[in-house]
Amino acid sequence: MRIIYTIVLLIFLVSCGTTKNVAQTESNFTPSEIALIKSGERDKSMRVLQITDPSDSLILRSKSIALDVKPDNEVLNYLVDRMYVTLRNSKGVGIAAPQVGILKRIIWVQRLDLENEPFEVYFNPEIKKYSDMKQDVREGCLSVPNYRGTTQDRAYAIFVEYKDRTGNHKCEMVEAFTAAIFQHEIDHLNGIMFTDHLIKERDGAIQHKID
Repeated sequence: MRIIYTIVLLIFLVSCGTTKNVAQTESNFTPSEIALIKSGERDKSMRVLQITDPSDSLILRSKSIALDVKPDNEVLNYLVDRMYVTLRNSKGVGIAAPQVGILKRIIWVQRLDLENEPFEVYFNPEIKKYSDMKQDVREGCLSVPNYRGTTQDRAYAIFVEYKDRTGNHKCEMVEAFTAAIFQHEIDHLNGIMFTDHLIKERDGAIQHKID
């Protein structure tokens, strides 16, 4: 079955070069966002928002906006660097901009599927295709303190499109746990927490039992 899903997603991969770019919104940061981004040195961590804090939750539950990615955008580069430091100091495998209070479509992901397991940044990531095959994933979150749970609805493989740090449009197929990391972080860009999946699965199981 994995071979079938791989072939289907490879078809999308071949067509990637002809995909039209989606119109992007303005990349300008608000004065308050700039102040937050520049509130610490470039090599210092940012505060990670917590879902247990009502004011933080309002941001974590909001949808982020897309970026017009330009390599010479100093504020953007400053933010990306601070997000990376925050992620490494937190010993996580991924982080999204809303988790540090910036509603922009940016994520960092540790590519556990690549040699040396590098950390990579992605702008305006969008999952274009999910495999029907699912996987159970033990998940935690930097914004959900002291809690872990096993989601059962993460796609085993995804086809994801994004822009890299130079602003180039790219796409690729990602599988296994790394695919789950992408799904988790992209959820953050849409105001979704991994605990939402657990609640949905629980309620679905209750409904099934009643039926």
